[in-house]
Amino acid sequence: MGDCEQCMVRKLSALKVLKGEEIKSISSCKVTKRIKKGEVIFKEGEMLNGVYCISSGVCKLTKLTEKGKEQVVKLVVKGELLGQRSVILNQVANLSATALNDMEYCYIPKQEIVKDLLENNEFSFQVLRTMAEDLKEAETAIINMAQKSVRNRLAEIILYLNDNFGVDDANYLKVTLSRDDFASIVGTATESVIRTLSQFKKEDLIKTSGKRIQIKDYDALQMME
Repeated sequence: MGDCEQCMVRKLSALKVLKGEEIKSISSCKVTKRIKKGEVIFKEGEMLNGVYCISSGVCKLTKLTEKGKEQVVKLVVKGELLGQRSVILNQVANLSATALNDMEYCYIPKQEIVKDLLENNEFSFQVLRTMAEDLKEAETAIINMAQKSVRNRLAEIILYLNDNFGVDDANYLKVTLSRDDFASIVGTATESVIRTLSQFKKEDLIKTSGKRIQIKDYDALQMME
């Protein structure tokens, strides 16, 4: 990626409030990297020495359960920062980040971010606000798991993928998740996801091709109970 001052992605994240000299400083020390689908950005338990600004693509944040199973916690998209909590708390990463498709990100060293946090109150507030929003999302997900049916939660995830990442030329969702990923996001067994998707197909709500999903009746999925 080129100059941070011209970066449209920066305008989507907490970095948007940084001043000219601060942005120039970041631009001079950042490292831009492109990775392929399936590559790991960082692993749970790893000490992070900087933050990651996602400039294209989608990644999943996951946590290993006590039984060693991968639990998808969140999907992260263009314009979001990764690793700020670990950097601020000076702790190892609580989650792993893995590319769901080809991605590009900019890596900003820890010392640069810490300096900006200490010197720019507005930047500190924006980062704090982002962390608070993440906590709210996590609380909402827990409530949804307790109160909504598997059908409802799965329909919401399919619509979320459609609304946030769009479809390809054949009208299939651009982001392809495995049935295990769907199961961990929804909070149910993989078999339950497979069964529910099969029901959606029979009801002509979706069409599938391997792991790929195409929405056929958006409104019906939106009204799912």
